[in-house]
Amino acid sequence: MRVAGRLTESAPLAPLVWFKSGGSAQWLFEPKDEADLSAFLADLDPATPVLPLGLGSNMIVRDGGVPGVVIRLGKPFAKVAAIDATTLRCGGGASGILVSSTARDAGIAGVEFLRSIPGTVGGFVRMNGGAYGRETKDILVDCDVVLRSGERQTLAVKALGYTYRHSTLPEGCVVVGATFRGSPGDPTAIQAEMDRIAAAREESQPLRSKTGGSTFKNPEGHKAWALIDAAGCRGLRIGDAQVSEKHCNFLLNLGNATSAEIEALGEEVRARVLADSGVTLEWEIQRVGVVK
Repeated sequence: MRVAGRLTESAPLAPLVWFKSGGSAQWLFEPKDEADLSAFLADLDPATPVLPLGLGSNMIVRDGGVPGVVIRLGKPFAKVAAIDATTLRCGGGASGILVSSTARDAGIAGVEFLRSIPGTVGGFVRMNGGAYGRETKDILVDCDVVLRSGERQTLAVKALGYTYRHSTLPEGCVVVGATFRGSPGDPTAIQAEMDRIAAAREESQPLRSKTGGSTFKNPEGHKAWALIDAAGCRGLRIGDAQVSEKHCNFLLNLGNATSAEIEALGEEVRARVLADSGVTLEWEIQRVGVVK
């Protein structure tokens, strides 16, 4: 198959995900642009699975690797620009830090919370990413996607069926862009809010570790970390996988943990929380690929 971007067979994924564990992608495709992605998906056997990969912050790649094609949006998809006094156009591969800092420079308030989410616009849109009291659905106007068929579509926010950390985006589609809308603000005040969020995150989360971000969704009426702590899981280990002592809803790879150990630790936490509180924790981290 001819592509304008880069297509790599048996590409190791561990270097591309925050946990630094897991197997390889059968194929890794890094498209040159939207047209390249669209043509590639249109030509690809419809039975071949497709997995979009952002910064790899919220993902366990299983040790047996990922069948089909993993699609990673690089620099061509990482641009952000203010298009008017309150609106940003963002590429699907742009980071939360770039979006929030561009908004600050343009005097657009209301998107500061993206500063604290380690991911890309595509991931925010797919997962209704949120933090510090705001969610993607609060700022999203619409998103541009390339469907599994290669067709390009623009979907309004109301078409995405947003709930907590969930959307009804079509299976196998790739988010290539999004329009976010905030409100007029003072860049100095916006920076102060970004600094406040960054400091709160630094104080409460194990940011300098190999981790996957928030592991479990907060159940209705509960905080996942508090349930995990109450069940005696703070610091719990399986091999080199550990429940963070700083924030119980984070799992860590202390060195050479396999993805199987990280996932097994998560399942052990779920079992202990269920036994202790009767609450079933739901994974927030995406677990993909084949168990080895």
